[in-house]
Amino acid sequence: MDMLNEKRPQIWLNAAHFVNDIYTGMLNPIMPFVAAKLGITMAAATIVLSLSHICASLLQPVFGFFADNIRKRSFIFWGLLSTSVFISLAPSARSIFPLILFVILGSLGSSLFHPQALGFVVKFAKPENVSKYMGIFMGCGTLGFALGPVVSSGVTQFLGLNKMPFLAFLGIFTALIMFLFVPKTSHISANKSHKDFIETFKTILTNRKLNLLNVIAMLKTLVTTSSCILLPFLWKDMGYDPFYIGFALFAFNFAGGIGAFISRKFENKVGTENVFYFSMMLTFPMMILFMLTYKAFPVFALCTFILMGLIQWMAVPVTMVMAQSVLPEYKSIIGGFINGFSWGVVAIAMTMIGFVAQAKGIMPVLLVVSAIPAILSYPIVKKLFSL
Repeated sequence: MDMLNEKRPQIWLNAAHFVNDIYTGMLNPIMPFVAAKLGITMAAATIVLSLSHICASLLQPVFGFFADNIRKRSFIFWGLLSTSVFISLAPSARSIFPLILFVILGSLGSSLFHPQALGFVVKFAKPENVSKYMGIFMGCGTLGFALGPVVSSGVTQFLGLNKMPFLAFLGIFTALIMFLFVPKTSHISANKSHKDFIETFKTILTNRKLNLLNVIAMLKTLVTTSSCILLPFLWKDMGYDPFYIGFALFAFNFAGGIGAFISRKFENKVGTENVFYFSMMLTFPMMILFMLTYKAFPVFALCTFILMGLIQWMAVPVTMVMAQSVLPEYKSIIGGFINGFSWGVVAIAMTMIGFVAQAKGIMPVLLVVSAIPAILSYPIVKKLFSL
């Protein structure tokens, strides 16, 4: 594969990932205002957002299985179309039932898109460039996820929730362009060695190293998801407008994108093992600092929150590359587990966390949530690197 053929599909896969994840990031900051419009509680709104994460994530390994066994690009094309159309429609829903339907359909589109796109990043990269392109791909998705809150909160504040459906045109346009420029991969033979669904998942789920990497992904996702879902309700109750909340989530996730971009250089300097410790342990003291300052020193607290995003995401590309190298013949499926299944499991937990936060308070819940990966990091990472 020459350099030109390597770069062109990477550019359009990154562009599609950026746009797709704009939509996946749009709902969190405006959900308090959607909830107020529909007259539903924070706990109910948390369940809706959890459904979004479940549908966008939990089925990714299943879609990854089929993506690894077909040559066509249909998953990335139809996935992006579904995400852009239905997520854009969701905030304008007039009752909770169409809201849930649009959220589910849009999130399933994202679940369809990611595993095949992750597999294509590896297919269209030289072996020595896989880590670099994976970091760029993950970073572009994170930056898109970061921009989503600014886009949705800006439209909500200045134009109104009923104008959100117009945002679908960006995704439709990008899907059409991507369909023209991402190769059909007809020159890549379908892998015949893992056609059996049950045997494939048995192989993956019984791999101890992959199980530990999945646990790490879940622990890190727990902090990120809890913060992005619960803090908008905290800020709304404090009187902040939608655009401020959107900017805060944008800055958090933008910093995460930067963390993903620089993770490879950081890993080269400190070693892979230390990247995990750095990313998992520091979140807890930073959450304590945020809790102590968010009322009296909101600007300082916001800066702490943003830095937390950078640290959280530094280990994400490292986790993905390490996981895909364990069983390289299952790139899309493993991508679905690390990038999707972990989010889905956390989303299921969020359905309960939302009720606890409503009863006990948002900050105590976030403090406990951030302590879990810090406490478990040493035994899990030590075990991982002993295998």
